[in-house]
Amino acid sequence: MKCCCAQITACWEDPKATLDKIRPQVAKAAGDGASLIAFPEQFATGWDPASNQHVQDLSGPIVTALKAYAEEYAIAILGSYREAHRPLPFNTAIAIGPDGSVIAQYRKMHPFTFAGENVHYAPGDDLGIFDVRGFRLGIAICYDLRFPELFRLYADKGVHGVVVPSAWPESRLSHWELFIRSRAAENQMYVIGVNATGTTPVDTYAGTSMVAGPDGFVSARAGSEETFLTTELDAGIVKEVRRQFPALKDQRAGIYRKLGR
Repeated sequence: MKCCCAQITACWEDPKATLDKIRPQVAKAAGDGASLIAFPEQFATGWDPASNQHVQDLSGPIVTALKAYAEEYAIAILGSYREAHRPLPFNTAIAIGPDGSVIAQYRKMHPFTFAGENVHYAPGDDLGIFDVRGFRLGIAICYDLRFPELFRLYADKGVHGVVVPSAWPESRLSHWELFIRSRAAENQMYVIGVNATGTTPVDTYAGTSMVAGPDGFVSARAGSEETFLTTELDAGIVKEVRRQFPALKDQRAGIYRKLGR
């Protein structure tokens, strides 16, 4: 399955401009044979841990546009937005199938306390899993990379990879690669990090979107500029790595739960 990471700079707090900007990118990805195109965290507005602008639900303009693009170009799309919810909104990633239907959503489980996101956004409490051409994917968002427990839950659910839309800053770039490779290696699956690039009023972002395979090695990596990163994801490789080196079968989940009481 061919996956495209669209490493972009958002038009700051201007979702219409960003949605207009990405339409030809979706068309190009589909034309190049990609089955999935993924965008960074809060791609349409830029990530802001304190903003309540452009909060909307599934019927809002961001999801509506993504559904239209997915159906028009027959490609799955993953993007994240500020989802309306009371008393606090969610930072939500949504997967849309090539027929324009919503096939999964994931609400960021770990708001970024260091930047105050936890004050302005509610934490999610469920997984997001979807299939594209027989490849099973989970969803995490940015700061979630620092919590291996989430990725192990996905591995236990049988996913072949996890897509991580992010707004990861340039100042912590070394951690970006470290966590992507670690989550991939310890769970013997792909981790697809789709990062923002450029500078906003909040931060300067690292770009460097990358894909680590089930062996923990980086198989594709972008630079720091706006770009497409396209790579093949193979569920058969995940299965073979897990068969040859069945470390996941040696975990002792019952003991971990007992000792953690």
